[in-house]
Amino acid sequence: MDRFEAMSMLLVVADAGSLSAGARRLGTPLATVSRKVSELEKHLGVRLLLRSSRGLALTDEGRAF
Repeated sequence: MDRFEAMSMLLVVADAGSLSAGARRLGTPLATVSRKVSELEKHLGVRLLLRSSRGLALTDEGRAF
């Protein structure tokens, strides 16, 4: 996993407010963005994003990261 790429994607997604909007900004498929963020969370052992049907928000750990 390219952690720098995953971290960059996380920043764009958090700024955009949703995985879909982040994927559009990046010009990357939604599945790829979702997978990279999930891999980063797994690598760090913490949840970085709270996902819901209304969008997403950074967790406290996500903000600290």
